[in-house]
Amino acid sequence: MTSRAAQTPRTVTAAYVSVTGALTLAASLIWGIGTIFLMEVGGLDIFEVTLVDAVIPLSQLIFEVPTGVLADTLGRRFSVLLCIGVLLVSTLLYWVTPLVGLGIGGFMLASAGLGLGWAFHTGALDAWFVDALDAAGHEGHKERHFASGRLSSGAGMLIGSLAGGLLGQVDLAWPFVARGALLCVAFAITFALVHDAGFSKRRLRLRELGLETRRVLRAGIRHGWQSPVIRPMLWVSGVAGLFYMYGNFAWQPYLLELLGRRSIWLLGAVQAGFSAAGMIGNAIVGRVMRTDGKRRDPAHVLVVLAACDFVVAVGIALVGLLAGAAGVVPAAVAIVLWLTWGFIIGLYDPVRMTYLNAHIPSRERATVLSFDALFEDVGGAVGQPALGWASRRSSIAVAWLIGSAALAVAPSLYARSGRAAAEARASRASVA
Repeated sequence: MTSRAAQTPRTVTAAYVSVTGALTLAASLIWGIGTIFLMEVGGLDIFEVTLVDAVIPLSQLIFEVPTGVLADTLGRRFSVLLCIGVLLVSTLLYWVTPLVGLGIGGFMLASAGLGLGWAFHTGALDAWFVDALDAAGHEGHKERHFASGRLSSGAGMLIGSLAGGLLGQVDLAWPFVARGALLCVAFAITFALVHDAGFSKRRLRLRELGLETRRVLRAGIRHGWQSPVIRPMLWVSGVAGLFYMYGNFAWQPYLLELLGRRSIWLLGAVQAGFSAAGMIGNAIVGRVMRTDGKRRDPAHVLVVLAACDFVVAVGIALVGLLAGAAGVVPAAVAIVLWLTWGFIIGLYDPVRMTYLNAHIPSRERATVLSFDALFEDVGGAVGQPALGWASRRSSIAVAWLIGSAALAVAPSLYARSGRAAAEARASRASVA
């Protein structure tokens, strides 16, 4: 293993790719079948499923800032390891809940644990990666490095989703057991490869946690909410959270409804296809974001982000309009639109992450990224039960159309961020 002192941008990226791929492989085993497990094994209806799932972003919302404190004081490596450990316990609780009859309360407790686990992860791994790259001597833009991590995540998601669908076709509980085993592997990889670099840990006593939390929250507000460049991006995250979390969970029963038959393996295969489409999106990031002067204009970055959101909003509306046309052809059209969404996400995510990091101070990086995720959590905590209620009162398709309308506001928010960034550059230029 390469020593910490001998780290290079290549070895740092290799560690990031390895950890991201291993964690996504483990986590994605249940992503294609989780809703069906809750409905068929857990005995919940679609509204109860959205209530259980809404606990995840609500838990993240509660814990985002305290876990950001831990990441920015005790270390990003420590935070990621805690993430994996908590995810392991929560996954096993999901598996045990129907066996011992804990009902919806057991699933909600497990979801709260998942939210806590992902809160430990939010911002911590990406913040570690940016600082470690800089400490290793990397210079220049980082879209391709982030895209490498997203490619690894996509590969893990492809394999995990496909495997989860095949295991779920036999027994819907098996993907949860396999996920627990692979989380242990992800923990070992993280422990071996991730070491804090380019970042100075700070001591944190338990009695100081409240004070430090307030300090970090103020920093998040100052560098996030009070930044005219970052604030519109926070609202984008909130708008996305209104639908994205619900959409991922509601997609599974909706596809089976369109298809007209129970095919658990197909859910895994389609989720794997979503991952493959995302990998293609990751792979073309370098082409879309060419490094010549014209393409490095920040306005171009925001045009790419706005175009991605617009295409997703239109695609989601089209999926909703397929309601009532059950059969192989409508299901195939919905799958194509779903895969298009995966492709857009693969292109969008590295570009957005690089744009955000360019406007965040290193010392507060994990905190502000967690603050960004907090807005998405608020959106998810509100959107999932609201759209779940709409699904039960009307249909899943109606909820998708509502989500599409919410996403349509994102391009105007990107324009606002772009104007603020241009004004900031002009101000710096006049001072110089």
